[in-house]
Amino acid sequence: MRKPVIVFAGAVYPGQFGHLCDYLRQAGLAETYFLTTPGHRARNAHRGEHILEFAPDGPVVGPQSYYYTAKLERSARIGRGLLRAVQQFEEKKKIDVIIAHSLWGAPHFLYGETGAAIVSYIEFPSYQAHGWSIDYPPDQSQRMGDKNLEMLNFHQALRSDLVICPSQHAKRMFPKALQANIEVQLEGFAFEDETAPPREGAGPFTIGFSARDLSSSKGFEVFVRLADKLVARGLQAEFVALGGAEGSTYGYEQQWVARKYGGAVASFRDHLLQVYPRAAEVIQFPGKLPYEAFAQRLSDIDLFLYPLQFGVANWGLVEILGRGGCVLAPDRGYAAELIFDDINGRLLPDDDDAWIAEIEALAQDPARRFRYGQKARYLARLHYSLPAVAPRYMGLFRQAVENRDARVRGAGR
Repeated sequence: MRKPVIVFAGAVYPGQFGHLCDYLRQAGLAETYFLTTPGHRARNAHRGEHILEFAPDGPVVGPQSYYYTAKLERSARIGRGLLRAVQQFEEKKKIDVIIAHSLWGAPHFLYGETGAAIVSYIEFPSYQAHGWSIDYPPDQSQRMGDKNLEMLNFHQALRSDLVICPSQHAKRMFPKALQANIEVQLEGFAFEDETAPPREGAGPFTIGFSARDLSSSKGFEVFVRLADKLVARGLQAEFVALGGAEGSTYGYEQQWVARKYGGAVASFRDHLLQVYPRAAEVIQFPGKLPYEAFAQRLSDIDLFLYPLQFGVANWGLVEILGRGGCVLAPDRGYAAELIFDDINGRLLPDDDDAWIAEIEALAQDPARRFRYGQKARYLARLHYSLPAVAPRYMGLFRQAVENRDARVRGAGR
């Protein structure tokens, strides 16, 4: 029986779905390929001949010709290069399913030009839907640019044979008229077989924050504020914030800092450390670390604060849980889809006093921290390891093919 031919597309490899692509091929479930940009293909050629390249029609980083349509222009450059590569591939082999990242593998030029079923992965439809802190709002030009991003994603949700979102929280951001064609599935994770054992009295109690970006959306501001209050209350602890202080975020706080300080303050982190001087004295900032060093720092943290404000799929949270971390998170949004209160962590209201009380209680209760961490590790691996998600993804890809076949039959009447 012929294995399905599945092509993943994204400007960055491994990026979104790279590990899933590799796993499906290695497990013999599908004949998979990953189309990425030439630089990423060259850097990862040693990983296998299934990593192929497509050449965008012009630069996809840096300013585009018109600010308000920058993401559309970038997507068009990607989409045109992707179409050429897909058509060249189809001259040699039939593709059953193409899975494309909505922005970095934009599939909108593929509609009507390929015989494959098209699956679009859309993390969230727009920043308007995603949300941002009212303290750091976008300016009008940013709001206008965001409307074009939303337009592109709504078009894909309408035209794709299937859309995948990473969480129910993300799916609910789409209009109800589009939700019927959207399925929820978080990507799979290549958890190691072993995880460093929890510390037993080695060193001071350590409270950590971990995210790609130290942003208001990820709750970094709440972490700093809580650290400031805990220090004032006399809690003896070390504080560690893992993540990048500069660079793009899921909000507009960096632009707010630039406008407020005129370049005198480099980042949102530095702004917060001026506002909360007690926290500034105690929080360590290792910065972005190589993966092995990052994994070790995670194992050195006793309690993770993940006070997510806005977001639809925080892969860093899954990594913490999969490594047996003890996590406090808000009782809403995406985090509440991963954590079951008092089973694999705690879900708390948006109330500093509630967080402080739980932090102080867990600081004195290593057995409960261990229980949460062990259950977190078990459930994360049970539901989000690559072997766990692969059958679900294969079912979704079959569903996309069936949707395409039904659409083609309907068009022929």
